[in-house]
Amino acid sequence: MQAAGGATLNTDDTPATGAAPRASRRAVSVLVAIALAGLTVDQVVKHLSVSMLDPQDPVRVLGGLVYLSLVRNSGAAFSLGSDYTFVFPLITIVVIGWITYMTLRLRSMPWAVALGLVLAGALGNLTDRLFRAPSFLHGHVVDMFSLFAPYGERFAVFNVADSCLSVGVVLAVLLELTGRQRDGTRLPGNAKKHEQREEAEQR
Repeated sequence: MQAAGGATLNTDDTPATGAAPRASRRAVSVLVAIALAGLTVDQVVKHLSVSMLDPQDPVRVLGGLVYLSLVRNSGAAFSLGSDYTFVFPLITIVVIGWITYMTLRLRSMPWAVALGLVLAGALGNLTDRLFRAPSFLHGHVVDMFSLFAPYGERFAVFNVADSCLSVGVVLAVLLELTGRQRDGTRLPGNAKKHEQREEAEQR
């Protein structure tokens, strides 16, 4: 875009040449939307689980592939570290701060999805830590999904926030391994390999 006299103006998503890339409004909006959606679904499912599930009577679903089992977890994701409940909210706050910092140059849509999912998972379980019994910072997280057995005998009982967190982390690792950067660029070596692969497929 040009102003009168030929001076070049930049749009919101296009940084000036040589300047550090600014965050894309679209990417940040996607991150926030995914985080809010994941947090909302997580809290609604937890509310319904507390209201409708009996801890002593798991609900068998899909022929026993999934059990709906109400469990209150004092540990981290998948019931890890139950003796250090107070530490997890502090770690979560650091993670949220890190994600906020990452958004300053966020221009990649895949990274927006990954970070949005991680943020949804972090906020979902942090909400439980802050506002559920037994006390502030020591609240027990509500879990409800158990695979293959009713009480986590085969796989740890988890919730929607845990799922968001896990998928987000896996996606972030894949993006790092393929050289995709948060500013929308790709590392030179990975970009060259990608071009060579595309050329080979076209032959």
